[in-house]
Amino acid sequence: MAKILLIEDDQYLAASIKEQLENLKHVVEHVIEGNEGFDRLKLYSYDIAILDWTLPDISGVDVLKKFRDLGGVTPVLMLTGKADVDFRVEGFSSGADDYLTKPFDFRELSSRINALLRRPANYCPSNLTIGELEIDLAAKVVRRRGVKLKLLPKEFAVLEFLVRRADHFFDTEALLAYVWSSESDASEAAVWQTIKRLRKKLDVEGAESIILNVKGMGYKVEKERLQFRD
Repeated sequence: MAKILLIEDDQYLAASIKEQLENLKHVVEHVIEGNEGFDRLKLYSYDIAILDWTLPDISGVDVLKKFRDLGGVTPVLMLTGKADVDFRVEGFSSGADDYLTKPFDFRELSSRINALLRRPANYCPSNLTIGELEIDLAAKVVRRRGVKLKLLPKEFAVLEFLVRRADHFFDTEALLAYVWSSESDASEAAVWQTIKRLRKKLDVEGAESIILNVKGMGYKVEKERLQFRD
């Protein structure tokens, strides 16, 4: 059972989500406006928040930014009818933990919620390991057996983006929009070359690559390979 805050102004959709989640024994609180949702996130403890992008008084992204700026760590799953990659990138860069495009099957929503609930509190701390690699996200340093690897800033940025969003695929367009957003002359070739260099530095011959690639889906880091360190 989880305590869930649902911030959604579509009354029909909200009622359906609330009913189905309560059938799964979750406790669901529903609000329509973003400011009320923000106030509840500040005052009360929730296991997860489901946040609509378009709300009548303030956008879901603005709610999320304000909450994260206060240090809020509650996992947030964003719902939106916006499928463009720019919106997905904006949602993740604002602090969303996951993103689901409308219309969706409730089974997918339930699966996403369960995945977020399995995450430890304050998901993705600064220090973690993948095999022999030690990654310090705060210091932006990667070591293998204590030896610091020489990663370029963009290489580390790609690695950090994928690690923080483990188990999600991102195509070259999404990575380009996030990591190279301030470089208007960059192309998808820059993404390919960066990942190629990153794999060469991170991977061990004969072992599965740290960064997986599935044709037509993109790149990802598998969450099950991440180990968190104190």
